[in-house]
Amino acid sequence: MIPTEDQCRQLWEKYHLPEKKRRHVELVACVARFLSQQLTINNSQLTINHSLLVAGALLHDIDSKVPKLSGEKHPDAGVRVLKIEGLAKIAQLIKTHALHTILDRHSCPKTLEEKILFLADKMVKYDIITVDERFRLWGNESLSDAEQRVLRAAYPKVKALEKELLYLAGIGSPGQVAKLIMEEYTNKKKEGV
Repeated sequence: MIPTEDQCRQLWEKYHLPEKKRRHVELVACVARFLSQQLTINNSQLTINHSLLVAGALLHDIDSKVPKLSGEKHPDAGVRVLKIEGLAKIAQLIKTHALHTILDRHSCPKTLEEKILFLADKMVKYDIITVDERFRLWGNESLSDAEQRVLRAAYPKVKALEKELLYLAGIGSPGQVAKLIMEEYTNKKKEGV
């Protein structure tokens, strides 16, 4: 089953997703929707499950307040609760969105939906920004040595994915994308959409 946007929001309530995370996942959904539309406009042979992608974007951080079981980290608890909710397809999609997954050929994003969700998540903090800006923000955080190594190793791979998807979508500048989508999101919020 693929939940509607309203059903996703009900799950936010059930799992106590904080307001900042709600804004984050909404913006990730905006970026994912935009990228998937541009990809299909520019490549008629591509097939993207838009409803799966948007639901995955809205639920990818559902485990923010979910107690982790022994050995679980983000997004493992989210995968677990989504499976319990009967949302195995969404669970499978969000499994590959964490930054460290891009470093492992077995767990890295492979499907187009996984790649789009991964990239969209890296283009959003609490506003839509570029991948470079997101990595700068991470670099300013107090990270452990292990987290810093992941950040350094992941950066070129994330940039390669960004280049691949933006090229296929016919988009020249990551900065243009961030600005355009953020303006669209802000206007829709003002209109109450």
